[in-house]
Amino acid sequence: MVTLSIIKADTGGFVGHSAVHPDMLAAGQDALSSAVADGLLLDGKVGHCGDDLSLIMTHEHGADAEAVHSFAWDVFLQTTEIAKRLGLYGAGQDLLSDAFSGNLRGMGPGYAELEFTERPSEPVVCFLADKTEPGAWNLPLYKMFADPFNSAGLVINAKMHAGFRFEVYDLYEKKRIWFDCPRELYEMLMFIGAPARYVIHSVESKTLHEQAVATSTQRLSLIAGKYVGKDDPVMIVRCQSGLPALGEVLEPFAFAYTAGGCMRGSHHAPMMPVRVADAHPARFDGPPRVVALGFQVHQGKLIGPRDLFDDPSSDRARAQTNEVMDYLRRHGPFEPHRLPLEDLEYTTMADLEKRLADRWQPMPEAAVPAPR
Repeated sequence: MVTLSIIKADTGGFVGHSAVHPDMLAAGQDALSSAVADGLLLDGKVGHCGDDLSLIMTHEHGADAEAVHSFAWDVFLQTTEIAKRLGLYGAGQDLLSDAFSGNLRGMGPGYAELEFTERPSEPVVCFLADKTEPGAWNLPLYKMFADPFNSAGLVINAKMHAGFRFEVYDLYEKKRIWFDCPRELYEMLMFIGAPARYVIHSVESKTLHEQAVATSTQRLSLIAGKYVGKDDPVMIVRCQSGLPALGEVLEPFAFAYTAGGCMRGSHHAPMMPVRVADAHPARFDGPPRVVALGFQVHQGKLIGPRDLFDDPSSDRARAQTNEVMDYLRRHGPFEPHRLPLEDLEYTTMADLEKRLADRWQPMPEAAVPAPR
């Protein structure tokens, strides 16, 4: 079996939180090439979105493999040193531990990993996002794998007609649940409609008995106990032959849906599908960006990538994103642009509440009219 892994981290922004410096990208690709030559990896490509560097790798070690995770950790230490040398912003900010301890779980870097037996043709899409949260994938995954108005294959493809099973994580209680769709679709929507807490982690075909999706679900603030940067999730989606077609996988991003993130991770903002050359958040540290890198996986090799949002069919979504951003920005510090208070727990809100706690007084009771 082949394992496809995306492991990403923000180890320093160029300039501010907007991009990855070319020297860091070159160091990442050099390390991947060496790992392929040494036999650790079958193949490897470096990717980026905003200030996050992604290592896209194929190997035969399975998910959570110590050798692969240790390799990625060493690469991120190396790019952190480059960031420090260049004086880049937030050098090593996603590395929340001092030493590697078996795998990257709870250490800061995000990752999505999917193990599968290659089909004769194995098209996959690697989605990379910046300035948003893991739950940003909830809406597009629902549309890809459960909404017949998005994915016609749910109606007319016999292998898709039985539906899919969704694995959902509760990030606050650290629990998971499986939903069998379409039978339990309404139950699932009740939870995944709250993407700050409930996140789709994987999707599998009920007909093929194969996993089709893997997402990163790490919440940096829950790991660190404070706000240390947005989570900037990644996702792997397999396509075709009983799974949604490539066009059905891309279709949800034709709508500029909103997600938590943007400036200081504390605002709702529309997701902008962009070509790699435009994957650099700017205005108000946004809008949040998403790129789609298409590969054919063949004998463990990554044939590609194709920059799938580098296409005129995404132009209207980009224009809509700018319009929605104008609308939301006019709210300033008011909801719904700013996240609700419960989602600001790891910002300055907690300190502010403590500082002002003694100044709150009971509301005055209503005056009682004097008797006549």
